[in-house]
Amino acid sequence: MYAIVNIKDVQFRVEPAAKLQVPLMDLEPGSSVTFDKILLLSNGQEISVGAPHVEGCTVAAEILRHGLGDKVRVFKKKRRKNYRRNKGHRQPFTEIVIKSINA
Repeated sequence: MYAIVNIKDVQFRVEPAAKLQVPLMDLEPGSSVTFDKILLLSNGQEISVGAPHVEGCTVAAEILRHGLGDKVRVFKKKRRKNYRRNKGHRQPFTEIVIKSINA
């Protein structure tokens, strides 16, 4: 069984016991969260596609931790002008584990 879920305007394919890194959420680690924007639900034999969401379906998850992603380097240069800029960025994320998919 799997589902396509919209979490903070990003779509994820989720299965029970799967770990995901989603955009940062303002909840404490250890707390539970329920997602109700299910775009597609499959139980192995049938596929339910929502228009825009599948009615009566939820995905339960637990927040594990918050963290920062890998560093992305941004380097700008203009040749012959002595112009160089080097920046780094680490995107914050929340790691969750999917507990159940309720259809």
